[in-house]
Order: sequence, then C-alpha cells, then structure tokens
Amino acid sequence: MAPTKAGLMALLAQHRALGSIPVHEHEWLVAHGEFRCAAIGEVVAPKGVLVPDAFIVFTGRMTVRHDRGAGSHKVFEFGAGDLSGHLPYSRMGGPPGDVVVEEDVEYLAIPDEFLQELTHECPACTAEMVHAMLDRARQFKISDLHDEKLTSLGKLAAGLAHELNNPASAVVRSSKLLAKSLAGAEKAAMAIGAARLTDAQWAEINRVQAFCSGHLTAEMRSPIALADREDALTDWLAAHGIDEECAAPLAETGVTTAELGALANAVPQESLDATVCWIAAGCSVRALTSEIETAASRIYDLVNSVKGFTFMDRARTPESVDVRKGVNDTFTMLASKLRQKGVEVALSFADDLPCAFAVGAELNQVWMNLIDNAIDAVAAGGHVSVSARHERERVIVDITDDGAGIPEAVVDRIFDPFFTTKDVGKGTGLGLDIVRRILQHHDGEVEVVSRPGQTRFRVSLPVAGATR
Repeated sequence: MAPTKAGLMALLAQHRALGSIPVHEHEWLVAHGEFRCAAIGEVVAPKGVLVPDAFIVFTGRMTVRHDRGAGSHKVFEFGAGDLSGHLPYSRMGGPPGDVVVEEDVEYLAIPDEFLQELTHECPACTAEMVHAMLDRARQFKISDLHDEKLTSLGKLAAGLAHELNNPASAVVRSSKLLAKSLAGAEKAAMAIGAARLTDAQWAEINRVQAFCSGHLTAEMRSPIALADREDALTDWLAAHGIDEECAAPLAETGVTTAELGALANAVPQESLDATVCWIAAGCSVRALTSEIETAASRIYDLVNSVKGFTFMDRARTPESVDVRKGVNDTFTMLASKLRQKGVEVALSFADDLPCAFAVGAELNQVWMNLIDNAIDAVAAGGHVSVSARHERERVIVDITDDGAGIPEAVVDRIFDPFFTTKDVGKGTGLGLDIVRRILQHHDGEVEVVSRPGQTRFRVSLPVAGATR
C-alpha cells in the first residue's frame, strides 16, 4: 500500500542523500514522483534498455550483475538512501546487466519527462543526483578496469603456464634419466676397474670416448639418419653381446661401428660390455645435462620476459621505454597462442628507433591488447606484423593483421566501452577502450584503418627527451 503524501514527505526527510534539501523540493518530488514496490528477484531495469526514471530508494537493495564470459558477478549495488536510475545530465544508456531486486524495495520514481523541469525547480536535489551519478560512473569504471585486468592476467598466466610447462617437463624428465644414467655409469665403472686394464687399453677407451663430444653433421642429425645409425649400432651391439640400450645414446654422438670395432679389438671380451656401457652412460649424462641447461635457460628467459613485460621492479612513473623490447616480450607471452593458430609473425624496427616516453607496464598492456586482438582476428595460418619507426618527435608503431577486417558500419565504435565484435564470452569490449585511455594519458594516439584482408592499428607516442 502506497504511503500518503505526508508519509512520503517523512520518508524523504529521513533519506540519506536528500533529507537535508529544502522542503519545497521534497514537495515537488512527491507531486511528480510515483511510489513503487518491487519484490525479490524482480527485474527493475533490463540489461541494455534505457532506464526511463530516476530512483529515490527508501528500503531494500538492488544489484546490477554482468557476465563477461567468466560467469555473472555483481558490478554495482544500491539500496536505502541511494539515488539511481536515469539521473539528470547522465549519458548512460542501458545498464550492462539486469537491475535485480535482492531485498524487497520501496522507491520513488521520477519519470524522465520531468527531469529537465527538476533541474530548474530542485537545484539542491539536482546537485545530489549529479554527485550520485559521478560516484556511480567512478565505481563502474573501477569495476571495468578490474575485470579487464583480471582477464588480461588470466591470458598472461595461461600463456606463461603453457610456455613454462615444456621446459619444466624437460628438466623433470631429463633429471630422472640422468639419475638412471649415473647409476649405470657407476656400475660399469666398478666392472672396468676390476678388469685391471692396461694403459694402452685405457688410451683406446679414451679415444672412443672422445667421439661422444663430437658434433654430428646436419645430415646425420635428421630423424631418418639417426634412426639408421641407431639400427646399425643396435645390430653391432647385439652381435657382440652388449646391452642394446646403449645404442640410443651412442647414436646421438659421432661414434661409429668402426671405432667400436677398434675398441673391441683392444679390450678383453669379458670387459667389452662394461666398457661400452660406461662410454654410453657418459654420452647420456653429457646429453642430459645439456638438455637440462637448455630447458633451465628457457625458463630463465621466460621469467626475464615476464619481468620486462610487467616492469615489476620499476616504479610506475613515465620513463624511457624500449618499444622494441616491449613488443618482443609481448610476443613471448603470446607464443603458445601463436603456435596454436599457426600464426606467422613479422617484425620490423627502424635502426634509429628511439625510446618512447611512457610507463612501461601500461604501454605493454597496449601492445598486449592490440596484438592479442590481431591474433584473434586472423584465421589459422594467418599473418600478423608489427613495425616501428621514428617520425619527427614521435614513435610510430603499426600492428597489422590479414583477418576479415572490421565492418565499416561499426569501425567508429570499436573504442567505445563494452563494444566488441567478438563472439559472446570471448571479449569484454574494454580492451580497446583501455588502449585509448592509456595512450591519452601518455600524450599518445591510436587510429585504425580496416578493409577485408588488412586491419592496421597505428599507435603514436612521444619520443623520450622530446620537448612537449
């Protein structure tokens, strides 16, 4: 049951935002407003539909939830004592999600047709509503940036985890094999030691062992050639009663059956198996340690790339930033996605390319968004190119892809918040808006030219040390 005029006046007098405004403005609101109630679960304003009224909430609670592909979550909430809906001077379109009642609400709705009159008749109320509008916009912006950062962080973490997995797995695998090879080498060494070989026999063993560090030619390293070498070595080992598992590590070295034959002539038959196994174990140990070093170096390089990409050891203040390094670090972060789609990358940087003046971590977020979008835009096996040059006092970076292009009807809207040309759940519609805002903060610019088969984003940044 709707309260009387006196009851509404009492509710307005107790309202947190409007309680202190003049009484005659309360009277104007009561005269032009409509008292409404809504129960739990009711949608007060549907997603994307322009809200026609201003809301003066007396009791209850309403929330705005939005799903950007990772599940619905709350982006805004308002309740007793708050102002919401279509407020004076607001350029808000429809809400980003349904406005749903969480607790039974009672509110006074001021229809949109009276808002212009409200600004003349109720200046104090208008001021409070404008403050509420600004607070709402600020909160939406914070929520948007938070969501976009989480999305970018998720992409970065997924790509990095994929990149780290291969070398980390190689370290684990090689470490286990290394332990096995060392155990085999120790067993064989004990057997050789018990044989009491002569100096001449040891010299022959050392001569054959030296072939383990020999480099194979490109032809010998081909998969077919390696398989043929392993087969030949396996046959020789079997013929001499030697463990055939020695063939695989020996095949990776320069050892041939001729050298092994010379060794068989120099070493007693009863010691030949232990001798060859000892040599093979040594070859295996050296190969595995090399693999571990290579994998660990890859992990080290990836960690350095992450540090460079995030500028985690730098203060977030403008400084001289190497655009070339930032772009390369970004491609490192996106390497797994590039391989998954088979995208070919072309980089071209002018020899005289100067540093840009920017906050490095924020500028890398620009490269991440633009390059990630370019990869999404191309088909499997497509092409993405990045070039950078120096024009007067600006650094110009072009990011181009050969995807289907941006439809001409929407190309002017791609930098608008929440606008996306990607499928549902694959884009937040905030990446390019953040790119635009970051570049504006850095006295930079971004523009796009698109046609089927070629879309180019051009970024312009001030040169470090240039007069601004």
